[in-house]
Amino acid sequence: MVHITLPDGSRKPFDDYPTGLAVAKSISEGLARDCVAMELDGQLVDLNRPIQQDAAIRLITTRDPEALEIMRHSAAHVMAQAVMKLYPEAKLTIGPVVEDGFYYDIDMPPLSEEAFPRIEAEMNRIIKGKIPIERHEVSKAEALDFYKDEPYKTEMITDLADGTISFYKQGDFTDLCRGPHVPHTGFVRAVKLMRVSGAYWRADQSKAQLQRIYGTAFFDKKQLKAYLNFLEEAKKRNHRKIGAAMDLFSFHDDAPGMAFFHPKGMDVWNALLDFWRDAHRAAGYVETKTPIILQRTLWEKSGHWENYRENMYTTEVDGQAYAIKPMNCPGGMLLYSTRPHSYRELPIRAAEIGLVHRHELSGVLNGLFRVRAFHQDDAHLFMMPEQIQAEILDLLRLEEKVYSKFGLDFHLELSTGRRSPSVPTHSGKPPPTGCVRPWTPMARSTASTRATAPSTAPRSTCTSRMPWDAPGSAAPFSWT
Repeated sequence: MVHITLPDGSRKPFDDYPTGLAVAKSISEGLARDCVAMELDGQLVDLNRPIQQDAAIRLITTRDPEALEIMRHSAAHVMAQAVMKLYPEAKLTIGPVVEDGFYYDIDMPPLSEEAFPRIEAEMNRIIKGKIPIERHEVSKAEALDFYKDEPYKTEMITDLADGTISFYKQGDFTDLCRGPHVPHTGFVRAVKLMRVSGAYWRADQSKAQLQRIYGTAFFDKKQLKAYLNFLEEAKKRNHRKIGAAMDLFSFHDDAPGMAFFHPKGMDVWNALLDFWRDAHRAAGYVETKTPIILQRTLWEKSGHWENYRENMYTTEVDGQAYAIKPMNCPGGMLLYSTRPHSYRELPIRAAEIGLVHRHELSGVLNGLFRVRAFHQDDAHLFMMPEQIQAEILDLLRLEEKVYSKFGLDFHLELSTGRRSPSVPTHSGKPPPTGCVRPWTPMARSTASTRATAPSTAPRSTCTSRMPWDAPGSAAPFSWT
């Protein structure tokens, strides 16, 4: 007998190994029809996976935030199946979920948006068929044999560790995938192909250029219609058009993803910087500036070279390897280590508007929203453990002051450091509880706590998304 614990704490016994769908049906048929997946002991898995031992589960319905990403992943498979039906000589690579939708990179002749209606028609045929999506697990050798005529899938499988590899099958279509997926294709109720662009296999210009087909999907046609209307309205307010019309900034092919600010744009820039400096001076900050090019050895020490290398621009000077900084933190830590500090100096509040460069694929560049060069506002705080709570509260008040001035809300995230014995924290101990305690009263939207790599010191981020940042170690305690 297997006992299933539900989120409300209740336990349901089952004589056989139940699937998530069976658990849902035991509660109500309506719930079962609305479920797309389940969380099994904290891991998202397919709804039809058998549960072979006592476990805690949470049923994921179309109303849960995780459901949309799972369904869009399945929509990418539906699109791939449709493309392979219409273009049987095409070769599939990867098809991930991205913000607001999904894409699939496919090796095929150049495609135009004129082909979209035909592909969408085939997708809708697959969707209406409510084809079951089934997971199959095979050995690495079996996977390589299955994909022996598919060079991209073969390359990906070869890179995987030995062990079990999962496929997902829907009708006559099979794809290499971790999952999870919705139970059948009918859950992809409203889908739209958005655009197509070129992309190099594994972002390597020496390799084949692929067709990247973007799409989006929703559980409801009204949601899709609202999203498309939103995009139309956004086009009318496109910041790139406004920036050009007001003579504020421009972009040029000689520096993709790097903005050129015109004199009028610099007037706005300097006004914003004056506001930033006034706010930080009032909060007791000093302003610093660090070089944009630093030796490889520093990036190896900070963990960036191991974990962020593919997003960094590198060069060589006098036989030494250097990298243009993608983050300000290692330079800030070097600046702090220039001399010993007394506890009487603490807290030290250092702020930097640092010019950073991060490589973004050309297909995702988007005006000032997604760039390769930008200035990042970083704060590096050095303090005693007993000062942590007060400093965090002051920092969050400063962030709230700046964001609210422009009518912006924010999302709070706390990263507590890398969970790796090879990169110790500041003292070899977990971050003090003062790191977490102040968050509850300050959170205006949502707050979360997580561990990130390659961080070695706690850090706060107030943005809609968490950049992968990595401070170097510092003493006695650093907050960035």
